[in-house]
Amino acid sequence: MIEQNVVKVAMADLNVIKQYGLIRTSGLGSCIGLTMYDPILHLAGMAHVMLPSSEIAREGELNIAKYADTALPALLERLQKMGSSKSNLVAKMAGGSQMFAFGGQNDTMRIGPRNTESCRAKLQELGIPLIGEDTGGNYGRTIELDCSTGILFIRSVQMGVKEL
Repeated sequence: MIEQNVVKVAMADLNVIKQYGLIRTSGLGSCIGLTMYDPILHLAGMAHVMLPSSEIAREGELNIAKYADTALPALLERLQKMGSSKSNLVAKMAGGSQMFAFGGQNDTMRIGPRNTESCRAKLQELGIPLIGEDTGGNYGRTIELDCSTGILFIRSVQMGVKEL
């Protein structure tokens, strides 16, 4: 049995991995787990995005990994510092659930859908194609990207395991 290197990404965190192993995050409800992958160099990065925009930040020192508008450019920069070319990168994402039902359509309560929309918009702005996603619904997910293959495994109690 081969022991795999597993890099864990916490909530409001981002990280990268090179060539072999897995990069994983759990607890994705309304949060988005976004991956960028370079299939040439077998480089992968993942961000666990909690909120759509840093404009609402209230903390003293900004946690760039927490927001879609700051986490995605930071993840791109880390991958480029490791040698990746933006033109080689592809993205996949999962999460963005609406975990609770609310009366009315108050936009501030639509965190999951807003996270999804913000990540899509930022990827488009950065010029990175989104080649797979498993977003929405009302259930939690754990995701894991295999750095050697680029396959994103999405696990949930309700839906079992999916591959993107």
